[in-house]
Amino acid sequence: MTAAPESQHRPETADIPVVILCGGMGTRLREASEKLPKPLVDIGGVPILWHIMKIYSEHGYRKFVLALGYKSELIKRHFLDLREQASDFTLHLAGDHVPQFHDGDGTHEDWEVTFVETGLTSGTGARIARLADHLQGETFALTYGDGVSDVDLTAQLAHHRESGRVATVTGVHPTSRFGEMRLDESGSAVEEFNEKPTVATGWVSGGFFLFERAFLTDYLGDDPDLMLEKQPLQRLARDGQLGLFAHEGFWGSMDTYRDWLDLNGRWDSGEAAWKTWKD
Repeated sequence: MTAAPESQHRPETADIPVVILCGGMGTRLREASEKLPKPLVDIGGVPILWHIMKIYSEHGYRKFVLALGYKSELIKRHFLDLREQASDFTLHLAGDHVPQFHDGDGTHEDWEVTFVETGLTSGTGARIARLADHLQGETFALTYGDGVSDVDLTAQLAHHRESGRVATVTGVHPTSRFGEMRLDESGSAVEEFNEKPTVATGWVSGGFFLFERAFLTDYLGDDPDLMLEKQPLQRLARDGQLGLFAHEGFWGSMDTYRDWLDLNGRWDSGEAAWKTWKD
């Protein structure tokens, strides 16, 4: 597990905005998200979006820009109601119905969160283009609203700046969807069975990107169907402007109901590798 930085307030990350793509419909997760947008689907009783923000927060990031789409009103309402949900309070029903809180601000997070409507069916690239006005400075981070990892985001930023490239993507080893069996020397008996083994060869995108502002002006357009994973990243790669930050540790994406069960099982058993923060 990657150790969290000693200080949560790091000047090199405190002002770097983190874009989280929260607009997808999560159609392959209907058992858990039929009534919720995927970022609000829970791990251990709290939304996966909160887990993602905590991962960044432990490396000093505190400014978040949420690219909203499907059921955006529920994501907004979750944050607007956060204090009431997290705090103890008394409500005088015969009075003005204003809550009297007993434990200060129950959220305990020094976060600044900007909510941007980017369209119901917009492509991921189009969503980024539509929130460009909310991205100040030269560098911004970006990730998806359904993935968690113990990636060292501090080392990633240093790697990105040293490379001098427009973009950096975190590379992870893919996880097989099929069970893998290791046989004994005779080849007739199963010696080891792994339900979801990690494939040691090859890399896939694990999200957790870093971009320079030139990406917004030179690689994105106004096409509402523009997908980040197609033309923009392909052009960056052809131009030699897409660096790889290799991550050998844990990475998990909540893409299906089975993934949701797996992540919750890890959390419940105390084996959530992405939890680098202290309670």
